[in-house]
Amino acid sequence: MAISCIDISCDMGEGFGQWKLSETDDARLMALISSANIAAGFHAGDPNLIDQTIQLAVANKVGIGVHPGYRDLQGFGRRRIAGSNEELINDIVYQIGAVREFARRHGGGLQHVKPHGALYMELADNEPLSRAFVDLMRMIAPDAFIYCMGASATYRIAKEMGQPVVREFYADRDYHRDGKIVFARKVDRFDNKAVAQKVVRACKEGKVLTVEGDDIEIGFESICIHSDTPGAPELLQAVRHALEENGIRIAPVSETARA
Repeated sequence: MAISCIDISCDMGEGFGQWKLSETDDARLMALISSANIAAGFHAGDPNLIDQTIQLAVANKVGIGVHPGYRDLQGFGRRRIAGSNEELINDIVYQIGAVREFARRHGGGLQHVKPHGALYMELADNEPLSRAFVDLMRMIAPDAFIYCMGASATYRIAKEMGQPVVREFYADRDYHRDGKIVFARKVDRFDNKAVAQKVVRACKEGKVLTVEGDDIEIGFESICIHSDTPGAPELLQAVRHALEENGIRIAPVSETARA
């Protein structure tokens, strides 16, 4: 069934002190999205930046999400770090607590948790870790959504355990035949029109072309565009415009997934 209302998320607050991942101003991106995945201090982010990003989200009525990653500032959380499941779950607890308390400070609430980078991909394939993560969410944030790939252990286990869960469609990533994204540490500038057409087709037909050259069916409730993708603001604008032209409304996942 064609999608009539969709969430758009973007990774926000991805800097540290005087360092910023991309040249794009978060305030510019925040005005174009409906949900924000906010770096929580491990792959990027610091207390002052988390605070600023939360304030931007609240001001723009954007859904607030935690973006927990591996403890890897140097590698930006896109390298796998060995650790026990218990250690990784404790890292996630720590990061959720940080962002949730800043949200409370500014009158916001926790809409979702979306693991970052290599941790996201590890959870997708690691059933015991995914089960521990979902079990944690059932305990400390039972009403918050988990963002993940539909083709993942995380999604299957969240559905099984009754945790609210949202499947993502990656506008600025390619897909494999198995429905998983092609993991990339860095990407080049995209053809905005081509990406917008890809997103609209996924929304209307539920299909995406894979790198192997096949069409696969794809289900999702949120569209993701990364803030460090070159030309991210223009790409977001092109996608928003194409969605709106096709009668698809954009709203936070707290509205769209429960509609």
